[in-house]
Amino acid sequence: MTWDRDAPAADPASSDDEVLTALEITTTECRQCGTLISGLNGRYACPLCGWVNHHSEGHAGLPTAQDDLDHTPRKPSRRSRR
Repeated sequence: MTWDRDAPAADPASSDDEVLTALEITTTECRQCGTLISGLNGRYACPLCGWVNHHSEGHAGLPTAQDDLDHTPRKPSRRSRR
């Protein structure tokens, strides 16, 4: 992969992809130790004590595997069933 120094930078806000444009950096206090932490769309993980809030507490729905550009569908398993 080559890098073109003169190429314009990609602007996620101008992207048609809803997953990228829906990202919002949010900040709160850790519920366990009180440290000020930041996360994406209301989902947090504290680097000091390890507290993590439940994924359902976020401000937006989570993307599915099909929303991932690198996602490849699983192939059927070849294991024999006994």
